[in-house]
Amino acid sequence: MGEQEKHKRRVRYAGTHPRNYKEKYKELQPEKYADTISKVIQKGSTPAGMHLSICVNEILDFLQIKPGQRGLDATLGYGGHTQEMLKCLKGQGHLYALDVDPIESAKTKERLERLGYGEDILTVRLQNFADIDLVAAEAGRFDFVLADLGVSSMQIDNPDRGFTYKAEGPLDLRMNPHKGVSAAERIREMTQEEFAGMLKENSDEPYAGEISRTVMTRLKKGDKIDTTLQLKDAIESALGFLPAAEQKEAVKKACQRTFQALRIDVNREFEVLYEFLEKLPDVLAPGGRAAILTFHSGEDRLVKRSFKEMKKAGIYQEISTEVIRPSAEECARNGRARSTKMRWAIRA
Repeated sequence: MGEQEKHKRRVRYAGTHPRNYKEKYKELQPEKYADTISKVIQKGSTPAGMHLSICVNEILDFLQIKPGQRGLDATLGYGGHTQEMLKCLKGQGHLYALDVDPIESAKTKERLERLGYGEDILTVRLQNFADIDLVAAEAGRFDFVLADLGVSSMQIDNPDRGFTYKAEGPLDLRMNPHKGVSAAERIREMTQEEFAGMLKENSDEPYAGEISRTVMTRLKKGDKIDTTLQLKDAIESALGFLPAAEQKEAVKKACQRTFQALRIDVNREFEVLYEFLEKLPDVLAPGGRAAILTFHSGEDRLVKRSFKEMKKAGIYQEISTEVIRPSAEECARNGRARSTKMRWAIRA
């Protein structure tokens, strides 16, 4: 009996395709199941536990990285952009990379080390990108800086992190689950007016009033909204007045916007981005290049305004006059690329 217990078979998923995140063991082990990963990408999907980097060619074309330079990837994530920038350095120079997610950054650092990028060429810091001035104080000014403001697919897909309304999980949404308050706690702290205001400001939610009223009414009655599906259920109920033909799509979009608004709030994303943009010129060497990828209008407005004001003040010698978008081919291959906008600036 003891021998049988030692050799328990892995629990297999039912049917032909895994539905549960943890059952996608092949996708979660890309080093062992390369064929599975390739098939998933060819279908236009992102494998579970992975992140497909966006606008890689456009970023490298602009940054013009040369061996011997010093650079900063302000948002490490899965490390796809980092890896491509390291290739450009050809073993000469140094790249610093920041991330606030202790879970994913440790995995990425280990993955890059296995590819031969050790501490002689790459320094990974568990640090918010609002603190780029602290990194530059130690490292010196940078020849190139990249900030990809999107949430990594590994975070979105993992229901334990609470970023998705599509699966049951704790309503968390923190980039660093060990710091700050979760989205569930944050909702309990707010008044109905504050919640509605946050939904409007962070994601232009047209049904902010209806959603905030339903959520707060449930909380006052003693109902819990501690999980992703409890919040989704409240949103469905709030939009129950819509015609049946419109409901499914409306609920989907309202869920996307509500989860986005909460994520921005609990991670202070606008405040952090504002700090980063204010400090960015001071960490760039003369002629240094910065590229920023944004994924919604609020972020893009902040970047556009900052770049224009600093160009007018003579701080940047040149900025992008139009946004750069991923190619149609890339969007077909990776649906999460569709909302991406890239802007760039060159230090005077």
